[in-house]
This record gives sequence, C-alpha cells and structure tokens, in this order.
Amino acid sequence: MFEDFSSAYYLGRMYVEPHDGDRPAMQYEDFEAVSRDVYDEEKPLVIKVDRKHLVVDGDNGVPRGTLGVPREMVKELDVRNPPALKEVLLAKRGHAARILGLSGG
Repeated sequence: MFEDFSSAYYLGRMYVEPHDGDRPAMQYEDFEAVSRDVYDEEKPLVIKVDRKHLVVDGDNGVPRGTLGVPREMVKELDVRNPPALKEVLLAKRGHAARILGLSGG
C-alpha cells in the first residue's frame, strides 16, 4: 500500500472521499496493518494529503484503500468529484511523533 519515499514519508495512493465521522479514517484492517508495520504498535496514522496533515484512525465503515475525510475537511483538500484517487504521504514514526507533538495530538 505504501512504499519508501523519503527520510520522513512513505508514498501511497488512496481514494479520498467524504465520510460522516468526526476524524479522518481508513478501513480498520488496513489501518491496523499499516499502523503496526510503520509504528510497531496500533496508534493513529499521520497522512499528508496535498498540504494538510491528517491524524487518521481505523473505521470499518470506510472502504478498503480509501481515506474517509469528514465532509467539512474535504473542502480544504484538492478533491474534485470524490472519490478521487490521490497520492498521499504517510509520515514515518519519528516524523509522525514530531507532527503529533506540534499539534498536541
């Protein structure tokens, strides 16, 4: 799903679409597998879409391979005619910790 991109990120492609949750989410099994592979434990993922970092949880209501974004956040992203296939960046462990520390998350 993700491949090495830089010292701070992995690169992947996901469909981005609105969903009714209050936080960004991906299908729970995908989330669990990626979180454990990247962070060695299950915790929120930090995914960058366009210029915005999102703290992502797992949710069984989101289709596989999809990043569900709360409807009000979709307006902040360059998403036209969702679901839109987009390149996304997944923060590596150290970089994610810095981002979460800055955001208080």
